[in-house]
Amino acid sequence: MRAFDGILFDKDGTLFDFKATWGAWSASLLGELAGGDTGLFHRLGRAVGFDVTTHAFAPDSPVIAHTAPEIAADLMPHLPQGTDHAALVARMNRLAAEAEPVPAADLIPLFTGFRARGMKVGLVTNDAEEAARSHLSHAGVLGYFDFVAGFDSGHGAKPEPGPLLAFCAAEGLNPARVAMVGDSRHDLISGRAAGMATVAVLTGIAGAEELAPHADVVLPDIGHLPGWLDRVPGALHPAS
Repeated sequence: MRAFDGILFDKDGTLFDFKATWGAWSASLLGELAGGDTGLFHRLGRAVGFDVTTHAFAPDSPVIAHTAPEIAADLMPHLPQGTDHAALVARMNRLAAEAEPVPAADLIPLFTGFRARGMKVGLVTNDAEEAARSHLSHAGVLGYFDFVAGFDSGHGAKPEPGPLLAFCAAEGLNPARVAMVGDSRHDLISGRAAGMATVAVLTGIAGAEELAPHADVVLPDIGHLPGWLDRVPGALHPAS
């Protein structure tokens, strides 16, 4: 008997390396919003915990785990009067869908292995669903996912457990037999709230010391998941 029937992933910082994917993209977006105003460029960066010079994200940057509407709200006080919040969110979502994600591991063999184990696979992100599907498609793994939800899919957003429980409902899974994998406290808190096992990975911004209190295990990246699954009591090896 295998230990888990399902595995649920965060996207940015988990499937894809966070800084490699979003550093240059964030600088480009904020530069476009600043319109050549260097002072505004830096203020916008500080508003979302992003160093526009080094492309480094602060540990508490809202870009790491918050939704596009929340990030836009942080930018709004620094933008010209009359800037429309909804239009800014739409612009961010459109540009996010065009980003080229950098995988944190060799994804296709990894997800082929999850299929061989008979596991249901899902994605829950605080990005928009359209952007998430675009990124998974770009990486060649969209077809491995049984469930994809963004903040705008109607199930709520992390750290609330709603989208995680929606995955279980859609696939007929017991949350206690699902592992939630993520790189932020939002991911792990939502996993605990849903009654799932929680797996932290270190391909985001947060370090092990921040994530460990909320995780059943901390792994360097998702490439280490098969080895961990093989060590979990009741795990089923693909060949058995």
